[in-house]
This record gives sequence, C-alpha cells and structure tokens, in this order.
Amino acid sequence: MIDENGLEMGNDSRPTHHRTREDQEGESVIDLMLANRPIVMWTILAHDHATGSDHEVIEWEVGVERQEEVDHERIVGWNLAAMTEKDVEAAENLWMELVKERAQLDAECREDEVEKEAAWCQPAMSSVLDATAKKITICARSKRSWNGNNKERRRMVGKERRRRRNSEEPARAKAELQKSIRQLKRRIRSDYLQNIRGAEVWRAAQYAYPQAGMTVEALTDREGKQANTSLEKEEMLRHESIPPNDCDQYYELPQAGCAHTRITEQAVARSLIPQSVKQALGPDQLSFCAIRLLWKWDKARIVRLTRAAIHMGIHPAVWKRASRVVIRKPRKDDNTKLKAYRTISLLICMGKLVEKVAAELLSEDPERRGLKNDRQFGSREGWSGIDAAAIMVDSAHAAWTNGHMTGMLLMDIKVVFPSVVK
Repeated sequence: MIDENGLEMGNDSRPTHHRTREDQEGESVIDLMLANRPIVMWTILAHDHATGSDHEVIEWEVGVERQEEVDHERIVGWNLAAMTEKDVEAAENLWMELVKERAQLDAECREDEVEKEAAWCQPAMSSVLDATAKKITICARSKRSWNGNNKERRRMVGKERRRRRNSEEPARAKAELQKSIRQLKRRIRSDYLQNIRGAEVWRAAQYAYPQAGMTVEALTDREGKQANTSLEKEEMLRHESIPPNDCDQYYELPQAGCAHTRITEQAVARSLIPQSVKQALGPDQLSFCAIRLLWKWDKARIVRLTRAAIHMGIHPAVWKRASRVVIRKPRKDDNTKLKAYRTISLLICMGKLVEKVAAELLSEDPERRGLKNDRQFGSREGWSGIDAAAIMVDSAHAAWTNGHMTGMLLMDIKVVFPSVVK
C-alpha cells in the first residue's frame, strides 16, 4: 500500500508521554506515521492544547513545494487601478503588436468569423494584462487579519519550530499568533460598528445574532425529491434557476434588418461608460475597467464586433459562459428547502456590453415608430413607476368624486424570466 500510493513514513524513536486512567505517567511510541508528502517535523504541543484525552496532542508538518502553493492561489483579476502611465503605455504597445497583422470584421464577415473574433479577444487581452498588470490572487494571506505584525509572528512560529523541536517555544509562539489574530478581528469589527451610518445598521444586525450553518445535509425541491451529494444539489439548483426550454433550439432567426447600421462609436460608448467597474467578474475575469482600456486602444474593433454580432443575430458561444453563485435568501427558516436559495449568474462583461447596445436599440425603435402605449411606464426614458402611481391615485379620486367604487388588480408572475418562451 505504501509503495502503490507513494506514501512517506515519518517515524523516529521519540516517545510521547501520557497519563493513564490510574493517573500514572507512561510512554508510547508512534508505530506508523504516514503522509503523501515528506514529513518535515512533528511536535508535541503544550498542555494548554489538551483535548480531554489522556494522550498528548501531536502537530506535524509536511513539505510542500512553492509551486504547489502557487497552484492553490486563485487569480481573480488584475489590479488595474495600480497601473502607472508607463504600465498602461506598455500594455497598449503590446496590444498593438498583437493586432498589427489581424484583420478586423467587415460587413461581409461570416458567423464563424464573429465567433473566432470574440474567442480571440479574451485570451489576447488577458495575455496583455498578465504581462503589464499585477494579478489579484485569493489565498490564505488575503484576509485583513494578515497584516505586517501577524506576518512577523508567523515567521517566528516557523523559526521556533525549526530551532527547538522538543520544547514548548513553538506552541507558545503559535498561541501568541492566534491571540494577535483574534485581537485584530475584534478591533476591525468594533471599528466597523462604531462607524456605521443609516441603513448599514440593519446590515450589521445580520451578524449580531446566531446564523444557521452553511452546511446542508440534503436539499428538497417542490416535488419532495431530495439531493444529498454535491453533484445532485448542483443539478437541482441548475434545473431550478434555468428550466429546460426546448423551444429555443428550434427557433428560426428572422431576416436581418438594418438596426445594426445605427451602431456607432457614440452608441457603444453610451452603453460602456456608465457601467460600474465594481461589478462581479465573469469566468474570463475581465472587468469593465479592462474593457474600457481596450476601448481606448481599439475602438473600431469593439464597434465592428458589436455590429456584426447584432447584424447576424448571434451571441458568440464564448460569451454564454457564466459563473453561478448560490445565495441563501434572507428570513428563510428552513435551509433544507430549495426555495430558500437563489442563484445569480456572473456573465462576461464583453457579452453584457453587446446586450446593453441591443437593449438600447430595442428601446429606441418602438419610441421612434410610436408603437408603445401611452400607459406603459417601464423601460421608457423619463417615465417611472411614480407616474403610474400618480395616475392611479388621480383616477381613484375622480371615481370617488362620482360615487363609484374603485379596485386595483396587481399581478406577480412567478419565475417569469427563466420560464417565458422566447
């Protein structure tokens, strides 16, 4: 078994001490200590780490290569705000080198060319940012409690472990580190509670009371079916948030119109500039801040890609990828029910930009042709729900003046967006 699984033995002749149930001190030797990494050292912790057992607590370390630590760090984007003018200029020059011999889309391009262009832009922009911007990584040292003082304390813990293998100094240094982290967390929480204002009070109240655990043994859907494993829960949540719709795959595109001719640099800029750079990122990790840099360097390429996608009525497959996040709904007591959770999709920003341009075209066309009803208040510039409420109140007062009874019907269609037949 040891040879087949590549296990390492970390045995030595050192005994551990324990007290028997008759309150007599004895010694025991670890017969076999196995790990899938080389065991660097093992230490007997001090008595303040006792677990209630009559044996001592043993802490052991395994050797991990630096590359393995890097592999566990997850890249979640680039720190574009920290880029200097020199970095931005270097990134622009690198992008120009990449696109120097790459042709742009024209009015006669095909669908496969649009797909290839959309698929090429993402890794090309990522390679430019990899070479010129600092990556943002998520690892164990990303927490606010990992400050300079705690870094030094952790360094001392490792130093004491290497110097004194059998003494209590490593345990004492580790206890000091844990105490420092707890103190810093309390100070961060205290500062936050002292400085909150307005609606932030209610957000802080969510953390002032015991919360249910995040681990759920099983999920139950509306039909009573249960999901126990992670894969079963994932499938159940996916089916709930994105119900299957067989009509989409048989949908035939209408004949192409001329709306794409109204897509100009100004139209794309109106959809791009208002977008927040703090939006959650999609699978490609390219934020709207990165899209703005690309817009600054190569406006014509973005405009032509947007125009070609809308003209052909396609959404490139690379933009259809999304990261889905499951969030527990507030004020739901039973967290084993599927309806206690909602799923949000983090889409690719370039795809959202094209969708925004298409939405603007769709909203402009009915207004331009006078197709919208005078009593439609949603999705219209300069109109809002306040206007609808004002008209409703005025109509009610007029009816009461004439001695009539007034009623109002409010409708809410459940799960309308993922269930409507497109």
